Amino acid sequence: MLERGDTVVEKTSVRRLLEALPGAGKVRADKLMTDVGISDSRRVKGLGARQRERLLELVPKV
Repeated sequence: MLERGDTVVEKTSVRRLLEALPGAGKVRADKLMTDVGISDSRRVKGLGARQRERLLELVPKV
């Protein structure tokens, strides 16, 4: 989902996106966001290149 240039995905908060992944809930989403250094209010469109890369590395492990 992070690779898509979809405007709906871009407007979605990173937290909601992570919580929607299979096997991930609020606790796992919080840990991922803390590990990568992403603010609670951050939207997918607002992610930096390094944050996006790091999430893509970690998400398959969820």
